Amino acid sequence: MTPRNGLDSLLRPQDSVLVLIDHQPYQLTNVNSHEPQMLVNNAAALAKAAKAFAVPTILTSVIADRGGRIFPQITDVFPGQEVIDRTFINTWQDEKAVDAVKATGRKQLIIAGLWTEICVTPAIQALGEGWDVTVVTDASSGTSVEAHEVAIQRMIMAGANMMTWLAVAAEWQRDWARTEHAAELSEVLVQHAAGSGIAFLWEQQLLNTPVPKDAG
Repeated sequence: MTPRNGLDSLLRPQDSVLVLIDHQPYQLTNVNSHEPQMLVNNAAALAKAAKAFAVPTILTSVIADRGGRIFPQITDVFPGQEVIDRTFINTWQDEKAVDAVKATGRKQLIIAGLWTEICVTPAIQALGEGWDVTVVTDASSGTSVEAHEVAIQRMIMAGANMMTWLAVAAEWQRDWARTEHAAELSEVLVQHAAGSGIAFLWEQQLLNTPVPKDAG
């Protein structure tokens, strides 16, 4: 396995494509490795971060007529975008989904989905076909802690990179001197990053609070 290190191994928004897989009601009912509310929050945050950095995002579901539509917290980020509905359990065997990814011309493939052990592990196939794969672990979830963790270990052994949504967003930003997306990213942090977002608002409050005349 080639070690993933060096500057070129870091995520770049201009080279990234995000695939969100099966964030649907049926799958959510048996999510047990993460608290469901947090899982929805993290997946929505990842989607919003991708939009902020103009990272192409592919949305795909499996038999949505029975399993339910993709969470509105995600689809509302991309109004009017087609959700690719599959019968294949393995997204990477679905020609339409794979063609949509290939059409972006990007090789840094970022994946999150439900469930980790079934719908995200097609990352292994993508790795074998030459894609640089990152799995966003906290925007994915399994039917048990064991299922989630074993799937992650299996994908690591195959060469996949593991990150959390906030780490992905920070790596896309890379430098706060890059101001073109900083405002959008800050808004995502405020909405979805809990303590970090609230701390940012507090910092802004303090910066805009006049110093009392009798201070010091």
